[in-house]
This record gives sequence, C-alpha cells and structure tokens, in this order.
Amino acid sequence: MKLQSLLTGLAVKKIFGDPTVEVKGIAYHSRQVEDGFLFAAMPGSREDGKRYIPEALSRGARSLLVDKPQKEAGSVQVVVPDVREALARVAAVFYGDPSSFLTLIGITGTNGKTTTSYLIESILKEKGKKVGVMGTVNYRFLGRVQPAPTTTPESLDLQRNLQSMREAGVQYAVLEVSSHALDLQRVRGCHFDVALFTNLTRDHLDYHGSMENYFQAKALLFTQCLRESRKERPLAVINMDDPKGEELSRAACGALFRYGIKRGGEVWPEKIEEDSEGLRAHVASPRGSFDLHSPLIGMHNLYNILAAVSVGEVLGIDHKTIASGVERLGRVPGRLERVPGGNGVRVFVDYAHTPDALERALRALRQVRSGRLIVVFGCGGDRDRGKRAVMGRIAALNSEVAIVTSDNPRTEDPLAIMDEIEKGIQETGRKKFKDVGFSGRWSDSGYAVISDRREAIQLAIAKTRPGDMVLIAGKGHEDYQILGDQRIHFDDCEEAAWALASAGESKDL
Repeated sequence: MKLQSLLTGLAVKKIFGDPTVEVKGIAYHSRQVEDGFLFAAMPGSREDGKRYIPEALSRGARSLLVDKPQKEAGSVQVVVPDVREALARVAAVFYGDPSSFLTLIGITGTNGKTTTSYLIESILKEKGKKVGVMGTVNYRFLGRVQPAPTTTPESLDLQRNLQSMREAGVQYAVLEVSSHALDLQRVRGCHFDVALFTNLTRDHLDYHGSMENYFQAKALLFTQCLRESRKERPLAVINMDDPKGEELSRAACGALFRYGIKRGGEVWPEKIEEDSEGLRAHVASPRGSFDLHSPLIGMHNLYNILAAVSVGEVLGIDHKTIASGVERLGRVPGRLERVPGGNGVRVFVDYAHTPDALERALRALRQVRSGRLIVVFGCGGDRDRGKRAVMGRIAALNSEVAIVTSDNPRTEDPLAIMDEIEKGIQETGRKKFKDVGFSGRWSDSGYAVISDRREAIQLAIAKTRPGDMVLIAGKGHEDYQILGDQRIHFDDCEEAAWALASAGESKDL
C-alpha cells in the first residue's frame, strides 16, 4: 500500500520525502521491523520510540511516523501531532478497516468486563453467531486462543486481530476496553456498534492520578469513540445504579439504553433469588419480561448478567436465546471460580484486586456460606498504594479469617506492601494470630501475615472445617507471579487444588 493512501484523513504537520513510497508492513517495536516497513516511533512511559529509529532503519524501515522531524537520512518522515492516534488510524486503513464489517461491542468499567464479555459471547453463540473476544483472560475466536499480554491490545495488534477475525468469518467482536487503552488512543479507528459501561470504582490511580481523570478516560468510549463511529446507530448501554452512570448518560453519544437492579432504566429485575447454586431473576425489558437462571453467584454477577441482557436487547436477540446463553455459562476463568474437591469445604479463586471487587466477592460468598469465610489476598507492587489499607479493612470486616500474602510485588519489597495492608486490618481491631504454623490452633476469627503465597494458600485450606469457604483473591486467571523483573509460574487454582488434596489426605489419616 502506498504511504499516502494510509494518511487519508490523518492530521499531518509535514511530510519529508516521497509520500508514494510503498509500505509493506507496520511496526512500533524496532525489532519487528522488516524491509519496506513503516516504523511508528511512539512515546512511552519509560523510553521514547524515537531512540530506536536507527535500529528500525537498519532493519529496513523506509518510512517513519514521528512527532518531530528527525535528522536520519534515507527515510520518508510523516510528522504528526500524536503518534499513538496516528498509528491507530493508519493501522485501521492498512488492515482494511475491519471493524466496519463486524458488529463491534466495547465494554469498559472497573469491574465486570471479563465476566460480561463471556456472557455476551455465550448469548451470541447460543444464537448461532460466530464470535471473537479480546480481553483480560485471552484473545479468542473460532477455536483459536492466544494469551492476552494486555486487556486491550496496542492499536496495530488490535486491528490485525480484528482483520483475522473478519477473514475467518467472525460476525461479532467483543472487546474489553481498558482506561489505559482509551487514554493511549488504542481504539481510535474502531467503529463501535455498542459501548457498555459496567461501573467505576478505585483502580489505576498510579496511572491516572485521580478518580476524575480515570472516569474521563473511561468516558472516551462513549463520547469520542461513539461520536466517531461510522455505524448506522451506535448505542450506549449504561449501568444507572453506578454513581457515574447518570453523568455518563448525559455525555454519551448515540442512542441510550440503561440497566440496573433499581427500576429506572430499560432493563431491571422484578424478582431476584440467590443461593449457593446461583442466581434466578425475572427480568423486565422493553420487549416484555422473562425468567433466567445463572450458575454464577453474587449480586455483582447479577449486574454483569443484566449488562449482557441489555446488549442482547439492543441487538434484537430473542429472550429465550438470551436466557439460554446466560444459563449455559457455568464458569469464567478466575472469577469466583470454584476449585474442585474439598470434602465440605469450598474454595474459590477470584481476580478481585481492587477494594470494590474484593468487597463484592466477599459479600457474595457471605450470602451462601454456612461456616467461616477465609480470605487470602495481597496487593500488587508498583501500583496504587492508597488502596492497600482500604483492602485490608475490607478483608477484615467481611471475613472471619484474613491472610495477607504476596501478590505481584514487582520491584517493591513484598513485606513493605503487606505492612501497608496490615495497617488497614489493625484499624478494625481484628486480632493477629500468634501461631501461624500448621500445628497451631486458631480462634474462630483473626488474621495472619504470610509472605509466601503458596504457604498462605496451604495454611488457609489446612485450617478449614466443614462448611467453611476460602476465597483466594487478586490473581484469578493469572498463572504467574512477578518478582522484580522475573515472571515465575504460579497458579492459584493449581495451588488450591494441591492444598485441598493434601488436606483431605491428612484428615483421612
């Protein structure tokens, strides 16, 4: 494709060199450059992509996307105000504008994106549609699955994946859209049919700096993206029970569709039943009321279900198919995922790594437990420090036993992170166990600090009694821990299954 063809509609300050040069491919990592490529020198949080222009040229780059003119000879330079936005738009053109040919559903919000994406996928599959999903757990379509390095891919990778979906015959693409992706322009050039807002609670303040900045980043999906969408009737689906829902509904472009547990929108539950086997609801909608059942537990999952139902409504899917799709989804990886085994003890793994998500998960289990609730959790390093004590308080107030452990400490001292969490627990007056060994006796309530996550999981399960529940929170589907700059294999589900088997053997002796 000619470079000038890629620049149609793009804000360009200046072009140095021949704009008719052929572009054989695009890269934003210099090591991925091949002969005839366009290299996008994006600014990063740690390094500026312009530093890697010499390497890109040595590998065969013939054109550059830059925010300032460069001295390098032998290349065509396109100077733009924002390289990230330009890359997103250029990538969409290069890959044939794939979102224009797909029904594109974007989901944003602090919590619930992944479960809601699975629910929507299940409903669409029940309807016989071919679906692709890109989100926190993985990127998948028609039996093809690849790991997800980020919730929302970089714009170039996103457009490439959308084009692969289109070529394979996918009809609907469901995309989890993170606040980082919106702020970093990754989804510019995507034409959304539906934008969905789940909720807004504290997260990513290490990046955004304030809750207002965080909200404004999320809002871009409903303002900027829906405004730029070339789809015939873009729709904004919004949780009106969230404090920010009403504000977002006033700002959103496109037609508005609202849901919530409280009546006041287009979709709400007229009747709710909740037990250890899941959720039942009689749901009201503009097209009439209908019953549904889900094996997922917790009121937070009812919100996720109502979100998916709302998307089904705006897409015109019949109620029988919506209900069947909801019921068919039995599990979501790392989202209150039940670990098999237990002999009267139930263990769940959940991705909850924010105060709100942790509280929701604990409250969901409190509603259906018969014995004590034990929680094992930590907080990630190099992330928002302000939430650590808050999560400590939440864990202490919503469980009988809280075990603080290491999560992904990254470059921070894990003991220092746990100390900050412990301060929140101490504010509640919860007593610390004096003996945290396997042979020691624990009272019915208290807390412990155990830095080794494997040991913490083993001890939590070893101390259970029939009827108890254990929640292992923070990592969910992740199968690794990040220690310094090293990533080691660690899977909470695997560790819990091993601990359950070991506990069962020791109790049988």
